[in-house]
Amino acid sequence: MSLSRSSAIPRSALTTMAASRRSVLRGMALSGLAVGGANMLAACGGDSGGPATGSGATVKFGINEAEGSGAAYDRLKAIGDAYAKESGTKVALNAVDHNTFQESISTYLQGTPDDVFTWFAGFRMAQFAENGLITDLSDQWPIDGLNDSFKQASTAPDGKQYFVPISYYPWAVFYRKSVWEKNGWTPPETNDDFMALMDEMKGKGVTPFAFGDKDGWPAMGTFDILNMRLNGFDFHMSLMAGDEQWDGDEVKLVFDTWRKLLPYHQEDPLGRTWQEAATAMGKGECGMYLLGTFVVDALGENGDDLDFFTFPELDSSIGADALDAPIDGFCVAAAGKNQEAGKAMAKWLGSAAAADAGNDAADAPFIAANSGASTSTYSDLQKKSAEVVGAAANIAQFMDRDTNADFANTVMIPSIQDFLKNPDDIDGITASIQEQASSIFG
Repeated sequence: MSLSRSSAIPRSALTTMAASRRSVLRGMALSGLAVGGANMLAACGGDSGGPATGSGATVKFGINEAEGSGAAYDRLKAIGDAYAKESGTKVALNAVDHNTFQESISTYLQGTPDDVFTWFAGFRMAQFAENGLITDLSDQWPIDGLNDSFKQASTAPDGKQYFVPISYYPWAVFYRKSVWEKNGWTPPETNDDFMALMDEMKGKGVTPFAFGDKDGWPAMGTFDILNMRLNGFDFHMSLMAGDEQWDGDEVKLVFDTWRKLLPYHQEDPLGRTWQEAATAMGKGECGMYLLGTFVVDALGENGDDLDFFTFPELDSSIGADALDAPIDGFCVAAAGKNQEAGKAMAKWLGSAAAADAGNDAADAPFIAANSGASTSTYSDLQKKSAEVVGAAANIAQFMDRDTNADFANTVMIPSIQDFLKNPDDIDGITASIQEQASSIFG
């Protein structure tokens, strides 16, 4: 099986998922507070032998963070270690760098995958379910501490659950508090304030926005927030579902607004990773960075100096009550050798114990999905993240999780990068996107 265009989830199912997304995280935030090719992603070890679970059993755990890559890796490893200790099941960790994992995932799942692997809620999960590449976990639900909103986020259009959430985080505009205090800068409340702030930064020799899109996906976040601010959440989700025209005036307005904002961003973003862009903000060379809270991973000792605000309103009739807040978690591979062990581990991964094990091991800026997880070690950044997501009226997952994988990877990544290289060719870029969208979405 493959994630081919002919096997894409019907528009009606995708639209239903999009329409229900607005309520998915409303209860979640509050509960959070009270290779280079396929070979690199191949599962480690041989076939599982011995018992399926418990002492002597082995479950293979594939994660999308390379060994030694930082807090995200440390967190996932600690979670695997905690499960091994509690269950008596041996956990064989297969750690792969994030981009290789993403790019090779379909081939991996059709080969000899690990039993349990890190993945995301949203359309990406639903596509794998529709193609029979992940295991139905409905018999593992309900999971204590995960409310109905999380169950909804774990449910594919067939009404079954294929995913277990562990955490979520918002995308927002991040900045160093000490740098802003030194310059007398405050978070903008209006678009006029926003533009004035950026002009002042430029006047002081500071590039307003750090920006890196070498990996292709970071700039999707900029498109998402501009589209939600200019056209509204419902239009954005309908566009992701293939039900709006990519060459229409609404999308052209997004790109034209982005074109006008590019002079306030670091130049040549295609030659810069998100980590390199974050480092520039950490050094004070850039004043802000639109990214997820994982930006703290690249800031080292400056991580405690981090604060954020949500992207300001651009249209008073639209408001600023929508944001991206992706949900991370786990799936069980349908081709995994030890289904029983995989399902048992997946259910445990949704527990408060799993969330606590990860949070205690690493200073990762995520919010636990499980309402029973401890918040005693939460940083100010984590507490504010939960509050901001809880206050949002509408939540999106992120472009490459909210739409067809073929479309996100093969159309939108190169199209956005083409725009960044030639921002004046909006008509040509949007026409090309629409032509390809028509082919993929039918």
